[in-house]
Parts: sequence; structure tokens; C-alpha cells
Amino acid sequence: MRNIKLGLIGFGNIGTGVVKLLKENADILERRLGTRLILKRIVDIDITSQRIVSVEPQLLSTDVNSIMNDPEIDIVIELVGGYDPALHFITEALNKGKHVVTANKALLATFGNDLFELAEKKAVNIGFEASVGGTIPIIKTIREALVANRILSVLGIMNGTSNFILTKMTDDRKDFKVVLKEAQDLGFAEADPSFDIEGIDTAHKLAIVLTLSYGKRVPLDELYREGISDISQQDVEFAGELGYRVKLLAIARQHDGLIEARIHPTMVPFHHLLANVNGNYNAFHIIGDASDSVFLYGQGAGMMPTASAVVSDIIDISRDILKGISWRVPARSFQEKVIEEIELMPVDEIISHYYFRFSALDRPGVLSKIAGILAEENISIATVIQKGRKQGQAVPIVMTTHRSKEKNVQRALRQIDRLDIVQDRTVLIRIEDDRLS
Repeated sequence: MRNIKLGLIGFGNIGTGVVKLLKENADILERRLGTRLILKRIVDIDITSQRIVSVEPQLLSTDVNSIMNDPEIDIVIELVGGYDPALHFITEALNKGKHVVTANKALLATFGNDLFELAEKKAVNIGFEASVGGTIPIIKTIREALVANRILSVLGIMNGTSNFILTKMTDDRKDFKVVLKEAQDLGFAEADPSFDIEGIDTAHKLAIVLTLSYGKRVPLDELYREGISDISQQDVEFAGELGYRVKLLAIARQHDGLIEARIHPTMVPFHHLLANVNGNYNAFHIIGDASDSVFLYGQGAGMMPTASAVVSDIIDISRDILKGISWRVPARSFQEKVIEEIELMPVDEIISHYYFRFSALDRPGVLSKIAGILAEENISIATVIQKGRKQGQAVPIVMTTHRSKEKNVQRALRQIDRLDIVQDRTVLIRIEDDRLS
């Protein structure tokens, strides 16, 4: 049985992990595959810096053509990241009839449709398990294990940096900025953390999950997104008092052809598994019409967890190569010649429970004014918390609601925030409660 030859583009953190795993687990990989995986070329702009794994100097090159023009290389592993030149590398590899493995979530969320169509046209595979959830096999689970199901909903904690920050704010009672700095010092957050804390990274991952779940293109710029940078320690503590933990949650649900899809800080009840996913871990809660609840949990990033997912794709593709087949499992999971765009539910139409924190003057009649406006918009109050008395000064008033429509909530808060008794913009956090089981 012939050997499978690999070309790696990108010898950074994840690339180093892939090389390490291929070297250290070479024997077990050969026994499982039935043949050897041979890393023939590694291309990077920096081939002089020391890595934690040693390789023969002749494997290293700065010339990507040494991979693209080598007819012996079966699989190209793209771990450069970003849009350019990664898009060019993947496109060229596919056009040359080479299979591709990538962890590039941003690229796939933006250009995945074109790449999937090209891969199908060229009869080669594109593997991307590592693009969502690190070592968690969420792609394989939706695309293969749950293939018999209509996916009713997917809820996920998809960003380890945000989850680390929210966990530390909860457990250590520290402010957001303090914990963000700690995350940066530990290497969990970038110097510019916007992609993580503003939900952009999560949006890329949710877009990929949606296209696998429903077989349609996802308009990335239409996904509703809020980040965690406005979450205060005060709100985290009130959440705990009410029986919730705050998580940056990606939510997708099917509603008679419409897909509800959103990313925002969410209060999750203590008893749910998602509330207990802490630190930099990720998790996915999937409900299928036949499977019912499926819960996946694990490391969502990091050198070796992500390398594990990359190598799993290499093995899958290698097995197809050895059998002389390709496109056994469509990249998008659906065999569709015309790929339609997914129809997203307008965020104004969603129905949820809500947490409000008003900064209101401590005067008689304040609660009745706020409650009256909420009642006019058919918003029913579930709980009220008011702590401390500061006559004539602003105090926090916390309310939670029963299920209410988003557009009614937004309309009510605009009226409330205009009241002279309200001193600051109302804090709103959505609550996932009775639909999590």
C-alpha cells in the first residue's frame, strides 16, 4: 500500500503541534491507517527559529511552489490563517488536484462556499474539523454521526478566551479589564482581543456550524452578534444570585424554515451543563429530532488539541485516497447542486427571557413607572431585586422577565431610558432557561 505524502504551509504554533503529533504518534497512526504518513515539505516565512520539535533541514522551505508543484504531495495542510495568502494557497492546491486540510475558520466562513464548490469540481476533499471547537469533533458529529437527524438546535460556547474571562469574573470576582489583562499575560488573548471578546470568532464558527446543519450558505454579516466587553462584575454577581452564570453563547434554532441565529452574552441556569463549562473550554449542545440531546465538551484551542483535529482530517482523507475515492462525505454534508442562502429570523422576532438592570433614582413610584412601561409592551416581570437605599441617588434595580418578544423589549427600554429617573442606559442580558433541556 503506497505511502501518503503531506505538505505543510505554516510552521507556527498549530503547525508545530501537527509535526510533533505526526512524529511522536507515527507508529500508532501507521497501524490505524495501514500505511505511512510522510511529511515531505514544510513551508514558512521563518525557517530559522527554534521550535519545540526538530525536523531535518531539507524539509524546510520558504517557497510554497515546492509543495504546489510536487506531484507526489497528496494533501496540503494550510495553517497560515487569515484571508490572504491562505485563500490563494488553498485555491491553488485544489486546482492542482490536491486534497486540503485547514483550520482556517475565518476563511471558510467567508469563502467556504466557493472552496467547497471547487473541491467538488476537482474531486478532492477539504477537511476542516479544526476550524470549529479545536479538538471537539463537532464537524464530524453534525456531518456524519447525526446525518439521520433534522438538527433542531445548536447552542455552543465556541470561544475559549471569552469563556476564560467570564469564568474568572465569576469565580474570582474581578472586573472585565483586569481579567482581560490576565488572559493576555497567559497567552489566552491576543494583544488586540477584538475577534474573541466581540464575538467575531464565534460568528465565524457559528456560520460553519449552520451551513453543515442546514446545507445552505450563511450571510455572515447578518448574524446577530454582541460581545462581552460591556459585561460588568455587578451583572455577573446578580446573575449568580438569580441562579445563572453568564456565558458568551452561540444559539441556532430552526423555526419552520427560518433559522434563529445569534451570538451574545447569555445567562444560563446553574443546572445546565453549559453553565459548568469553565476556563478556556468549549462545548456544544445539539438537539436532533431523533437523537435528542447530544453534548460535546473539550479544549477549543491550543497547539496539541487543534493539531489532533488536523491529523484526524489527514487520516480521513488518506483513507479515501487509499480506497481511490473522494467526496464520500460532502464538505457541507448535503448533496445539493444549487446552494441557497439560509433565511435568518430577524432578531426583533426572537422570544426570550430577559435580565434588566436599571440605574434609577431612589424615589417613590420609580418601580411602578418602569413596570407600567413594560406592561404596555406585554412584558411580564418574573423577579425584582433592589438593594440598598440612597435617597435621591441612583441605585440598581434588577428585573427578569417571562418570555417576551425582542422588539417589544427594545421598544420598552427606549422609553424607560428616556425617563428622568433613569441615570444610565439599561443593561440587557438574554436568558436561556426553559428551552435548554
